[in-house]
Parts: sequence; structure tokens; C-alpha cells
Amino acid sequence: MQSADVIVVGGGIFGSAVGYGLRREGLNVVILDEGDNVLRAARGNFGLVWTQSKGVGVHRYHEWSCESAALFPDFAADLLEYSEIDVAYRGGGGVELLLGEEELEGRKQFIANMQKQAAGSPFDCEIIDRQELQKFAPDLTLGDELAGASFSPHDGDVNPLLLLRALHTAFDRRGGRYLTNHRVESIDHHGSGFTVHTAQGDITAAKIVLAAGHGAPRLGPMVGLNVPIRPQRGQVLITERARPLLPIPMGSIRQTNEGTIQLGNSKEEVDYDDGTTLDVTRAIASRAVRCFPQLAGVRLVRTWGCIRVLTPDMAAIYDESTSCPGAYVVTSHSGVTLAAINAAHVARWIAHGEMQPGFEQFSAQRFDVQAAA
Repeated sequence: MQSADVIVVGGGIFGSAVGYGLRREGLNVVILDEGDNVLRAARGNFGLVWTQSKGVGVHRYHEWSCESAALFPDFAADLLEYSEIDVAYRGGGGVELLLGEEELEGRKQFIANMQKQAAGSPFDCEIIDRQELQKFAPDLTLGDELAGASFSPHDGDVNPLLLLRALHTAFDRRGGRYLTNHRVESIDHHGSGFTVHTAQGDITAAKIVLAAGHGAPRLGPMVGLNVPIRPQRGQVLITERARPLLPIPMGSIRQTNEGTIQLGNSKEEVDYDDGTTLDVTRAIASRAVRCFPQLAGVRLVRTWGCIRVLTPDMAAIYDESTSCPGAYVVTSHSGVTLAAINAAHVARWIAHGEMQPGFEQFSAQRFDVQAAA
């Protein structure tokens, strides 16, 4: 039987970032990963470090996302040092493209609502007109329907596949243990901590962290944790490589460090079906061409579907079990955006009990209060 200080269940970006942070805190950590046959959002996401759309109804979550974005440059540098992998982090801002007056007015109202919700705290997002937008894409012609965009200086992007690889590599080089094909069948809580049962053997630890995405609702009740999440599909398109055209990410359109242009992303309520459909492919491609007509001449080379991990209010869940102290759940659909803060503040919370101001707002107990109300 193996043992550790902390078992992290889930080897995606969320679990890997927390596990990496726990190793930086000096703990003996093992990450248990079910394998590549599961619905792994970490290998199908859009790669945005995004803040301007986060925190509706939970302003602390918007602040949390901005704090993570501010940590990202040092986080990326730390990963480069220990993994020798450049995650292609690009900061400096991002825009959400707005087609037509209806989308423009809707975004203006959204920003006004977010500023009202902030109640004096920062909500750093503004509407820019076509002339300002053109400065971010000087080599592209703006489509006639493009009414403007919203801009946030906190936004950016990374290569998500390189981020996951860098986390795994850096975790290993710092002495962590990453065990794949270790599906957790059951968890026992006892006086000295927890025993996790897998087909490959049992592992014990004083603490356990559930970061298993869609697997967390099955595991949570074993340690007294409620994990109310649901699936949502997003489809993504990738073009052939093109010369540099987009110096900043534009919400549903971004150019990767490899030169390909990534288009997306849909929001489909289809349960756990991660397939692709021609009608959504058409809609995504059509919107991109309506924004930038020159993209019509760029060939698509692949497409995929991915299942998001959504909480009821779209904000993250960070919780410790009251009936089984030492058992934690950490989850959100924003694994990339929150990777830096998960490796820093969340790891210190699990390791030492350090809580950032307002951290209690991320407890899943908030949904019990909302239901009662």
C-alpha cells in the first residue's frame, strides 16, 4: 500500500495545478488520473485566461479570476524553469467581438450590471469601437456587421496542451507522483485520514482533494461533499497555419502560438455527448467570417467537441468536508484561467489552512442557501 500526505484525484489542469502547488509547499503528493478515455476537458478547451465574462452574481469570482490572471506571468515562468516547456502565455488584454447593434447594446448592459454588482470594486472592462478594434487586427478587414468589442486588459491566453504537459512535467521533476489508469473505485475515511481504493491498489493519505471534473459528483458523497455540476458541450474548429494576424485573443477567435486559428465555442446542452455536428461547425465558421471576411480563405483542418464542467452559478467550488475533515473538492469550468491561483492560494489553503479574503463564498453551501431562499 502506497501513502502520501495528499491524494489529488484528477490529472487535468485543475488537479495538476493544485498538485503542483502542494509539491511547492513541500507536501508528499500523488495525483491519481483515470486515463485518456474519460471526458477530459483539459485537452479540449479554448486556452483562454479570461476575466471579463466571469463572476455574474458572484463578484468575488470575477476578482478571483483577475487575481489569477495577475499571477500568470510568474506562474508561466516557474513552469518554464522546472519543466523547460513554454506554455505560450500571452497577456496584455483580450476582446469579445460584437456582431450587430443588438449584441453591442447587450454587452453595454452586461458591463453596466457588472459594475453595479461590483459596488465600487473594480470591473475593468470597456466597449471599444471599430476604429479601436482595428488596431488589434491591422492586417484584417472588419466585417460590416462588426459593431465593436468589449476589451479587458486582464485577459490573455495560453496553449492548453502545453500547459497540461508543463504541469505534469514540473510536478514530476519536483518529486510528485503521477499515476495514470488509477480510477478511484471508493474512498474510506478513518482516524488517520483516507484510503483510496483503485484496481491498481490502495493508497492512504491524511488529506484528499477531489479535482476529477465530471467524476467528482460520484466521489463527493463518499467523503461528505456535495458537488453540483452539469455538462455542457463546446465545439472548436482549427484552421491551417496562417501568418500572424491576431496579436490578442478575441473571445471566440484566437491565433495559437503555432499559427493556427482557433474558432469556437458553442454552448450545447447535450448531456455527455462530446461529438461534433455539421450545423454547429457551420455556425462557428460563419460567425468568424462575418467578423473577418478574409478568414473565408483559410482552410479548416480539424474539429472536436468537449464537455465543460459547469456549476449552477458558473463560479468555482472550493470546499472542505465538515463530516470528513481533510477532504476537499475543487472544480470549475475555468481550469486554465484559474491554474495560477490554484497552484498558489488554493494549494496553501489545503496545505496550511490559509484562506484568502472572501474565499468562503466559493463553498458549495451557497447553493443550499439559494435553494432555501
